[in-house]
Amino acid sequence: MTDESRLLAGRYLVGELLGRGGMSDVHRGTDTRLGRTVAVKLLKPSLAVDPAFRTRFRQEAQAAARMAHPTIVRVFDAGEETILTPDGREMQLPFIIMEYVEGRLLRDIIAEGPLDPAEAVRITSGILTALEYSHRAGVVHRDIKPGNIMITRAGQVKVMDFGIARAISDSSTTVAQTTAILGTASYFSPEQAKGESVDARTDLYSAGVVLFEMLTGRAPFRGDTAVAVAYQHVSETPAKPSSINPKVSPALDVVVAHALIKDRSLRYQSAAEFRDDVESAGSGHVPVHKEHDEFEDTLFGAPTGAIASPQAALRQLTDDETMSHTQHRPPVVWIWAGIAVVAVIVIAVLSWFFSQAPTSTLPETSRRVPTLVGKTYDEAVASLKAVQLKAERVAEASAKTPEGQVTRSDPGHGTIMTKGETVTVYVSSGTKTASVPDVRNMSIDDAQAAITTAGFTPGQVDRVDSPTIVAGIVMSTDPAQGTKAHKDDVINFVVSSGTVLLPDVTGLSVSDATQKLQGSDLQLTAIPKSDPSCPAEGQATVSQQSLAPGEVPQGSTVTLTYCTG
Repeated sequence: MTDESRLLAGRYLVGELLGRGGMSDVHRGTDTRLGRTVAVKLLKPSLAVDPAFRTRFRQEAQAAARMAHPTIVRVFDAGEETILTPDGREMQLPFIIMEYVEGRLLRDIIAEGPLDPAEAVRITSGILTALEYSHRAGVVHRDIKPGNIMITRAGQVKVMDFGIARAISDSSTTVAQTTAILGTASYFSPEQAKGESVDARTDLYSAGVVLFEMLTGRAPFRGDTAVAVAYQHVSETPAKPSSINPKVSPALDVVVAHALIKDRSLRYQSAAEFRDDVESAGSGHVPVHKEHDEFEDTLFGAPTGAIASPQAALRQLTDDETMSHTQHRPPVVWIWAGIAVVAVIVIAVLSWFFSQAPTSTLPETSRRVPTLVGKTYDEAVASLKAVQLKAERVAEASAKTPEGQVTRSDPGHGTIMTKGETVTVYVSSGTKTASVPDVRNMSIDDAQAAITTAGFTPGQVDRVDSPTIVAGIVMSTDPAQGTKAHKDDVINFVVSSGTVLLPDVTGLSVSDATQKLQGSDLQLTAIPKSDPSCPAEGQATVSQQSLAPGEVPQGSTVTLTYCTG
């Protein structure tokens, strides 16, 4: 069975291929239960052989599915499907069901050349908004790159594949497999390149690389191998974007340079901080960052040439002939006082650092949409009012939800919104009926689309003979056009096969055979042909027909041979 005809989990119909990546193929799909278009991501079979990966992938996909934000591609479902390998063995193939987004990959947009700086700033702001939300939820993406960022037709930024990179990197896949999955090393942070642990600041470095590429049309580091590129991330300073694209402002140069600092403790510490700076630079203001204070180096170790111990400090003080002693207390008292001050500063800095860890606490101005499905409209209004959100009622028919109860909301449960915004609340008006549309003389694909648009479910397709209707064209439906049916009811199709059933006319008179073949139910062309090699016996009868009895294309020509010898 090909991917295009596969039904996953008895629910998701896999359609046309949309794109291929290092770790998966993405298809357009249909959720046959809900009747909506989805994106189906089928992971490469090379990953599926690792049980540790499948377990980790399932856990991370579940974590990603809990994230709901306008800048993040939603994950609806995930699972495994049993398939047969070319050698006949069964294996489990992981798949993901995601929100279908109509738009373009940022990778394809950059391939056309550098973006306008204002557009690069807008897209980067959207990426960082998604990262701010995910980091607060405790999810680090690990694989931010243009191939994982969609731009919708309306220009909205959508980041995808949250949690999947973690599933891969935490499984027992080989280094070669992981490199293939995580893609080019062009977006690695220095800590990733060195094999160290990663955190939210790793995503911010990768976002800085994406900003550099949008401004210049190329990645900051290039090399013949992934190892060579990774080495540059660790040891080399990138060029200023303005040296490649003169349209880039000095303010954006400053932002990119700060985002790509090798030491993660010195680069941006949060997505919000990065976003504020990039938006400020986009409006022409150069962000001001605190200069590096050499005294900070003493917090974690003495700098080169510095005094490394209290004893050495005491020795230097007592040996300094130029120092004027203005008090009679031993100098060691001041040294220990300085050490105490440094210890307090160290504790304060460590407390600040650990307070920057991702948290699930929402900002003061943000609100999470509560669960509304199954409530009455008044109950839904009360729930929204409790979190300072507004409600707008819209009635819709539903065969599953009792009249008067909420069927769904837009945005859905768990979505983060700004305080005071309005949530559209859909309330069931009960089961609704509609007339089955007339799809006769349409192609089967167009007919199925029309039936779906009308609120029904496309069903079985039966092919029958027809002497005139072109193959693949709908002849009738069951229920018939104009019939009243409930929404979501199944509509079956009768489609022309483009063939007719040719009978055996040998032994019939030429006139009877001709009349039979050219009748309204066959409409074939009959051409009599005399054969002087055999003796005629009374009335001319058909001794041979050029096409064998059975299914033949409509409009076929049949030569009828009869004896005239």
